[in-house]
Amino acid sequence: MKSIYTTAIMVSAALLLASAAHAQVTLNSVRVGAKDTVALAKFYQAAFGMQEVNRLNGQGGPEVFVNFGATVESAKANKSEPIVIMHRDSDDLKDPIPHVILNVKDMAATVAAIKAAGGSMTGDPRPFGNTGVVIGIAIDPAGNRLELIQRP
Repeated sequence: MKSIYTTAIMVSAALLLASAAHAQVTLNSVRVGAKDTVALAKFYQAAFGMQEVNRLNGQGGPEVFVNFGATVESAKANKSEPIVIMHRDSDDLKDPIPHVILNVKDMAATVAAIKAAGGSMTGDPRPFGNTGVVIGIAIDPAGNRLELIQRP
C-alpha cells in the first residue's frame, strides 16, 4: 500500500512540474525571411505602422526587428512580440503554409495599405462561414504570407 501511495505522490508531483514548465513558455517573436531585410522592414512600416526597434548585423545582412507603435519610442515600449526579419538568399518561396497571422480592425483599409506599400493579396478577403470573421491572405514583397483576420 505504501508503494502505491508513494507512486501516486511521485506521479502527481511530476504532472505538477510538467504543467508549471508549460506555464513558463511564452512567444518571443515571429521570424520571416527576406533577401533585402531593410526594404521589407520599410514595407511593414508603410503597410502596418510598425517601427524598427532593433537591428543586428549578421553575415548575410542586417536582421531587423519591427513592432507596432506610432513612434520608434512607443514601438520599443510595446510589450507585444516583434516580427524579426532575417536575411535569406532568395525570396523564391515554395511552401504556402508558414505565415504571420495579424488581427485587423478594418480589412478594406488594411488591404489598401498593403497594396500601396508594395504587397499583394492572393484574392479578395472572404467571410469565414457564418462567424462574422473575415479572412484575407496577403503576400509581402519578399513572398512571405500574412493572414489577416477581422473579427466582428
